[in-house]
Amino acid sequence: MTPPPVAEQLIDEFIDAVWLADGLATNTVDSYRRDLMIWAQWLEGEGGSLLTATRDQVQGFLARQARDAKAATLARRLASLRKFYRHWRSSERIVVDPTELLSSPRRVRPLPKALEEGHIAALLDAPRLETPAGLRDRAMLELMYATGLRVSELVTLPSEHLHLNEGFVQVLGGKGGKQRIVPMGAEAQHWLERYLKEARTMLCFGRAVSTLFINQRGEPLTRQGAWFIIKGYATQAGIPAEKLSPHVLRHAFATHLLNHGADLRIVQMLLGHADIGTTQIYTHVATARLQALHGKHHPRG
Repeated sequence: MTPPPVAEQLIDEFIDAVWLADGLATNTVDSYRRDLMIWAQWLEGEGGSLLTATRDQVQGFLARQARDAKAATLARRLASLRKFYRHWRSSERIVVDPTELLSSPRRVRPLPKALEEGHIAALLDAPRLETPAGLRDRAMLELMYATGLRVSELVTLPSEHLHLNEGFVQVLGGKGGKQRIVPMGAEAQHWLERYLKEARTMLCFGRAVSTLFINQRGEPLTRQGAWFIIKGYATQAGIPAEKLSPHVLRHAFATHLLNHGADLRIVQMLLGHADIGTTQIYTHVATARLQALHGKHHPRG
């Protein structure tokens, strides 16, 4: 069942309005559209319409969605509906917002999957260094572990934002696209120098490519491509599949810093988290450092 044309038109008008007003990312806009289309289809089957929907209908929709969707998905869909109806309420197209006073489904936040330092060492040693792609991959993995870059930040990192002599990278990422400066350390510097001198020109085929990391066709590396590379080397290194995610090196970066005594505020700055509450989740997995501190300072340790 597809929503009626009038519903699609209302959704399109809403998307255009919030995109112009808020400058939303494409992924956010796509999520709004997808969630609202699912809502409109369900509502059509119940004999309702977008601008006459009631709170009971919204609750019925969420109850139906809860059979298959996770709490995070339900929370996002309710957020999409809230944004939609607040827009039409402020535009005076509706008098009552059917999402008012509804509470979001509780989102249980999973702990990051953090690898032990031995697993990280095996992962970093996995690429074959006699090939240009292998040198690229070693430099890429070292940089991710040294800086905690998101995969999206890594693949869009311009070469000019790499400052090897000074030992840091300029990163644009996170909410609002804020800039942060992240030190990289001598090991990452070494492998990046080798990649730039011995491999990158061969991968470029003489073409000018602005991003630091490129694939074997001489094009910018994609998020999917980077994740495929990480998974391949993780398998070689004997890392269990359940411990893998696209941000596995980012999580290891944060956890290992805390295990070795880094201040939580510093880790927050390095990760580019706007809210320290986001960073605090790593204290639950950085157990080695906490246990050592307890054993050293507690009278019953």
